[in-house]
Amino acid sequence: MSDDIQKEESLFDAPPMGEQERMVEAILFATAEPITIKELQGRMPHGCDAKQALAHLQKRYDGRGVHLTRIGDAWAMRTAADLGFLMQRETVEHRKLSRAAIETLAIIAYHQPVTRAEIEEIRGVSVSRGTVDQLLEMEWIRFGRRRMTPGRPVTFVVTQGFLDHFGLESARDLPGLADLRAAGLLDNRLAPDRARDDAEQGDDDDQTELFEDI
Repeated sequence: MSDDIQKEESLFDAPPMGEQERMVEAILFATAEPITIKELQGRMPHGCDAKQALAHLQKRYDGRGVHLTRIGDAWAMRTAADLGFLMQRETVEHRKLSRAAIETLAIIAYHQPVTRAEIEEIRGVSVSRGTVDQLLEMEWIRFGRRRMTPGRPVTFVVTQGFLDHFGLESARDLPGLADLRAAGLLDNRLAPDRARDDAEQGDDDDQTELFEDI
């Protein structure tokens, strides 16, 4: 009887860690979109440790032309940042954003979760439906939780696709607001109370407090 039990248990032995690394590597190369550890775990045989295999694989690719990158709560294989110039000829899609769309996207990224009214207050002008629709269609922003205020307005947050496009692990890796203004990507048109907060706390503190984990 004991032999039968041991035999049954042996059927669920996890593959060697080296084999688990190969499985994770294969899945990541075959998957177009970033994939979470939970999704990896679900695809691998019983008893595997996707998180540990991923950690080993990340070390293996450290310093290589392709490396393992964390994007939000998911992972993907990406070209090393310093070799991005080699991929320029492979770019087939160019997306042009209007000034209004760039400002709206920047405000959402730095102030998320944020409502349309709050975006308009910060920009100082109204936000057209077309601008928001364009960002939604590009899947760079999505609807967040509704505010528990009169009318329960929807909020907007940036997506994992936005992080992936700009090579960010999380929204906290974005450059400071001052850098964006210096680059001309965000005007200095802040609501009076907002400008006062920036002056008192500084952009970096403001950035940390306003982000929502995504």
